[in-house]
Amino acid sequence: MDTQLSPWRACVAPMLDWTDPHCRFFHRLLSPHARLYTEMLTTGALVHGNMTRFLDYNQEEHPVALQLGGSEPSDLAHCAKLAQKWGYDEVNLNCGCPSERVQRGAFGACLMNEATLVADCVKAMIDAVGGDPNVPITVKHRIGIDQIESYDFVRDFVGTIAQAGCEVFIVHARNAWLKGLSPKENREIPPLRYEFVHQLKRDFPHLTIVLNGGLADNASCVTQLAPGAVLPGVALDGVMVGRAAYHTPWMLSEWDELLFGLPAREVPLTREAVEEAMVAYTEYQMQRTAGWAHGEVRWPQVIRHILGLYSGLPGARRWRQVWSDHKLKDMLPSDVMKIAHERPPRRDDSVSA
Repeated sequence: MDTQLSPWRACVAPMLDWTDPHCRFFHRLLSPHARLYTEMLTTGALVHGNMTRFLDYNQEEHPVALQLGGSEPSDLAHCAKLAQKWGYDEVNLNCGCPSERVQRGAFGACLMNEATLVADCVKAMIDAVGGDPNVPITVKHRIGIDQIESYDFVRDFVGTIAQAGCEVFIVHARNAWLKGLSPKENREIPPLRYEFVHQLKRDFPHLTIVLNGGLADNASCVTQLAPGAVLPGVALDGVMVGRAAYHTPWMLSEWDELLFGLPAREVPLTREAVEEAMVAYTEYQMQRTAGWAHGEVRWPQVIRHILGLYSGLPGARRWRQVWSDHKLKDMLPSDVMKIAHERPPRRDDSVSA
């Protein structure tokens, strides 16, 4: 990997109910260097819940970041210390989620109205991990909230938090409307303003600025990362992809070569090999957790994450239908895979990535 590139060069966004450890293991098979994020975990869940259940992950997932939701500095500090103990590579504070449930908890996007509080939270978390450079404290946020559409708002927000020691900002390039829009609509209706994110990098060249929002394919990632793409002499440090990475995951197989500048794999990666690896992983998880107090792993809850693997190929629909057939849920995944490949999706040329 080009040593000049940021570790945040290509990231998969934290997505509630999706980016669990099984999903992250799958994404790691596709890209050894992508930065992966957990689903948002609230501080209350970690302080009062089953820590092991929420914090455990596969060692293969590194680099992996824990995203936290909360607004109480002492609770966030406690959770940051737990993340350090568990070996996470980053702790990310959510200041961008607009859901009503999150707003009731007084965190997420509504924190953009309280930059000083966010700075206090960040400072408490940095102090909790002893300023450990191996566990950076980062912030994910929007460019504004509701009808506040001035660049000055997000500039001042970032400036205040940077003074508390935060050096990495992941910026969803849309406003968050706290009233009147669902979380889904908040990802689609407020207009994208990529120029705000590029302007942040120009105004804070010493900070790591990562763009999130509306990146539907690798071509758009390459475009936004190109030096001078929006502002002369400005180059963003990275991109974060959400739904597209989940629904069309094969795009990740190109990231190491396309975005990180790594040489092509000696042995080209194939979808079939990734599917076989996920089946082996699933059967291992089923055997490992059978009878555990926190519940047995069943293969549909793992395999659901790979249903976009053959997206766009002829035969992909039938393949998905087999893996989604609840009547097969009592079979071993390796046997279901045989059925799915009785008429397999048409094989494309394998990708060297």
